[in-house]
Amino acid sequence: MPIETTKNIWHNGQLIPWEKANIHVMSHVVHYGSSVFEGIRCYTQPGGAGIFRLNEHMQRLIHSAKIYRMPLPYSLEQLNAAVIDVVEANGVAPCYVRPIAFRGYGEIGVNPLKSPVEVYVANFPWGKYMPGNAGADVCVSSWSRLAPNTMPSLAKAGANYMNSQLIRMEAEVNGYAEGIALDTNGYLSEGSGENLFVIRGGTIYTAPLANSVLNGITRDSILVLARQMGIPVVEQAMPREMLYICDEAFFTGTAAEVTHLRSVDRIMVGDGTMGPITTALHKAFFNIVNGLAEDRYNWLTPVTVRETAAV
Repeated sequence: MPIETTKNIWHNGQLIPWEKANIHVMSHVVHYGSSVFEGIRCYTQPGGAGIFRLNEHMQRLIHSAKIYRMPLPYSLEQLNAAVIDVVEANGVAPCYVRPIAFRGYGEIGVNPLKSPVEVYVANFPWGKYMPGNAGADVCVSSWSRLAPNTMPSLAKAGANYMNSQLIRMEAEVNGYAEGIALDTNGYLSEGSGENLFVIRGGTIYTAPLANSVLNGITRDSILVLARQMGIPVVEQAMPREMLYICDEAFFTGTAAEVTHLRSVDRIMVGDGTMGPITTALHKAFFNIVNGLAEDRYNWLTPVTVRETAAV
């Protein structure tokens, strides 16, 4: 999906023009993938707009940076304020927010410690990641997720998404909307950029973090909603064939939000439509983020923007 530019980007404590947000080709991140980032949505609501789970996203950015020994020169409160500042300065909602921290121009070589850390926050209009409402036709990828003793899956690092690119490209070349990766032990992990849920016999199953799964913010939100609604939830390792015999399945993620799976490897999931449990969770999630239900979990940070049409 093409990027629609906005006016400002936050860089190291100040707003700069979009077109001035450039880095040198010899920056460490270009050569070694040394970046951590977040993806956040800001939703329009009656009378305003709200950033979804801002604090949790920025805390995860800090944790990702800590794992990679990348000291961020800003506190959680300062990072939260940076997101609010750039969203309000650009005045665009709904939108997608991309905070990123990376090793910049300093030294060449694998050791990143003497390259400076740069922090940027951008936002721009962005619509549905998976178009349409009929559900996604997906496949199990031939590419495995990263082994836990190779690269840390709890860090949302740019380098991890080279693995995601292989999964996604393979799926699209073969006519699927997305791919699902197994972990290195052959158990279900997640999509290229989404957490995975399957439903069987009225119980929700999802892979635990030990199966090379990102600790997704939307994943956590759905777990909270399901438990509040009294739906049984089990976090356990799952074999691939659970995808073929489940009643319902869906992805979650900042980009994917809540997207049901119509088929896996050309095998229909249920009757291919969004099942009753997925529907209930989908409705509960979107009612909160769109301001149609009480934000009883304080998930939304209010911002003042001019509203634009949804894209």
